Amino acid sequence: GADRETNRAFWRGTWMNRRSPKKTAVLMAGVLLLLFVLQFILPAYHHSTFSKIMVLASYAMGFNILLGYTGLMSLGHAMFFSTGMYATGISVYHFGYTGIPALGIGVLCTVLVSMLLGLVALRTSGVSFLIVTLMFGQAVFLSILYFDQFTLGQDGFTLTKELEPLVLGNASYSYTDPTFKYNAAWILFALSLVITNILILSPIGRVLIAIRENEERTQMLGYNTYLYKLFAMTLSGALSGLAGSVHALLFSYVGATFAEIHHSIAPLLWTLLGGVGTTLGPLLGTGIMHYLIDFTSGWTSAYLLIVGAILVLLVIGAPQGLMGLVRQKRFPWLP
Repeated sequence: GADRETNRAFWRGTWMNRRSPKKTAVLMAGVLLLLFVLQFILPAYHHSTFSKIMVLASYAMGFNILLGYTGLMSLGHAMFFSTGMYATGISVYHFGYTGIPALGIGVLCTVLVSMLLGLVALRTSGVSFLIVTLMFGQAVFLSILYFDQFTLGQDGFTLTKELEPLVLGNASYSYTDPTFKYNAAWILFALSLVITNILILSPIGRVLIAIRENEERTQMLGYNTYLYKLFAMTLSGALSGLAGSVHALLFSYVGATFAEIHHSIAPLLWTLLGGVGTTLGPLLGTGIMHYLIDFTSGWTSAYLLIVGAILVLLVIGAPQGLMGLVRQKRFPWLP
């Protein structure tokens, strides 16, 4: 009754005092415009690198919905990325589907997997949830190795010969064309960014944040937190699976390495570095991490030691992430 309305007003007021939808829209449009223009400026190597960064940042944004806005840490997110990747890749490689239908199959399979996992894993919480997602992630990885007649095991397979060009009207676009690859990655990132911003500014997003801050109080207000968390898990998995499907099409390779545990840890590191619970944090973290590894690996074989030390210093100096630090110190309205 009155208490529920009071609390709703509290959450609405607190959120809107910190967030400015107009400023957020201008910022997001500016970031997307900058990324679009960069394709005409960047040299070939960085042009290709930014294509991969935008795809992987979309994967990290899917992860951030679960961790940053719902407060659930998963160590099995590679299962969603690899499910989309393998469902799309197998559709093309074994069944002769073209890119767009195969992409749809990949997303559909990921939605089903994320819902099924959510129905089981969300019965737990805290460390138990972490372990359950890790176990399911490893189960998917081992299944990829076991069903090697379809997945080709550890070696994986390429789609260079099997993937037909995308035909739109009278125009034909090759998935290997750098310009098409960049713009497809840009569209994926723009879609992920828009979905994330719509979510966090919506009533559903405010409930997810309330769950992150205090799930028991949110339940007392009358919200079915289990269903909200299941929605967050499904959306998170869908965006991650979409990124995996697009990665398979644009980079023409499907491999078991994308289902390994380190590929579940990667979006966690990207999100922590860029800023948990910030919409642009995953992009910033993914870009910094990618170039950091690229630079140090060319300098020394012990590059992981250097990268780890730098990450530790960054986390100590900015525990809320780089975008979180900027939001705390300078621009409190940053999404």
